[in-house]
Amino acid sequence: MASAPEYSSFFAVMGASAAMVFSALGAAYGTAKSGTGIAAMSVMRPELIMKSIIPVVMAGIIAIYGLVVAVLIATSLTVDITLYKSFLQLRRVWSVGNLSVPRRLFAIGASRLYAGCIGTAQQPRLFVGMILILIFAEVLGLYGLIVALILSTK
Repeated sequence: MASAPEYSSFFAVMGASAAMVFSALGAAYGTAKSGTGIAAMSVMRPELIMKSIIPVVMAGIIAIYGLVVAVLIATSLTVDITLYKSFLQLRRVWSVGNLSVPRRLFAIGASRLYAGCIGTAQQPRLFVGMILILIFAEVLGLYGLIVALILSTK
């Protein structure tokens, strides 16, 4: 059997880097959107500030998904990694980083973090609905992580 090309580990290393970059960008965007909503909400109802920190925490979970995948890729790197295995590592990043993060960004960041915080300030009973929306959007990122973990067993 022929040995793997020298550049075969490049794709796995780029995959580990991309997992961290995409997930950190998603977490930063979600934190910025929720921070804006919390700041606007705190003008109307300052007593709800601590209750509204939950969206910031849930936006930060995106980065944890990328960290898990990056660590899995880094621990599987060897000197003689095959080109197939290296591309498989890169595909894991696409499942957790590129494909699931933009969906979560739209579901959490763009549509609900800002509006959810403002709506909760105006009507506190909306808090449970906002949390449910955040949980359903969180599942999208979890699907990407599950696919990445399944690909790690191949």
